Amino acid sequence: MGDVSEFGAGELRRLQEIGELSNDQYKGDPNFMASLARGLEVLQAFQPQYSQMSVSEISQITGIPRAAVRRCLYTLRALGFVHCPDGRHYRLLPRVLTIGHAYLSSSELAKAAQNSLDYLSKLLNESCSVATLDGDNILYIARASVKRIMTIDLGRGSRLPAYATSMGLVLLSALDEEQLDDYLSRVSFAPLTEFTVTSADQLREQLAKVRRQGYAINDQQLEIGLRSIAVPMHSRKGGVVAAMNVGVNASQISSAELRERVLPQLQRTAMELALLL
Repeated sequence: MGDVSEFGAGELRRLQEIGELSNDQYKGDPNFMASLARGLEVLQAFQPQYSQMSVSEISQITGIPRAAVRRCLYTLRALGFVHCPDGRHYRLLPRVLTIGHAYLSSSELAKAAQNSLDYLSKLLNESCSVATLDGDNILYIARASVKRIMTIDLGRGSRLPAYATSMGLVLLSALDEEQLDDYLSRVSFAPLTEFTVTSADQLREQLAKVRRQGYAINDQQLEIGLRSIAVPMHSRKGGVVAAMNVGVNASQISSAELRERVLPQLQRTAMELALLL
């Protein structure tokens, strides 16, 4: 089990932003249920690499006082969403899947995307994903994995910082100036690797390039050894609704090969999927 003290400053800040943004936006709104928001923040604090946490650790991540975190966990435990096997550390229970399953089972995009990814993954023998923008992160709604190339296990529901991913670059490039300025005003750039973008100016340059060429390549900005390419998925009205990518081992496939061999298949699959939306 990981310890929250092992979080890098940027990663911890990213997790803390989950709640800060939503709460600040609705301060003073009499219809906003702060207690419900806090309960959801507590649920979102759990991460794949930090699946067991104490009250103090969750409080550190969310910025919610320990007494309030304890009450949230008490309620979530009573409802069957978490348990505390050792009396100190809490874990999620399978019942939390019912929250996301309702969306995934009813979303035409998620269902259609999974079928397309399964086909593309078999064709290329590489892992493929589809994600949407969720606040400052990308949210995986479909994934077909053939081999593990990352240290963390990704699947539907996983989230990653948008600025450090190929799908994130595609989705951010589709924002208008006001939306992008708002994003840049609040995002914290954590140097996840030596290649990670760490300033707003650098990111703006990358996004301009993505707009010109119509795709994004992430070359080990998220994790050393991981290279990926992503393209936008458009609705029938022309707006970007999601991004699709292919991730490869950087030691085996170059950026040039991604453009020459993978990009045409990726673009074709994204266009075919767009016709179903």
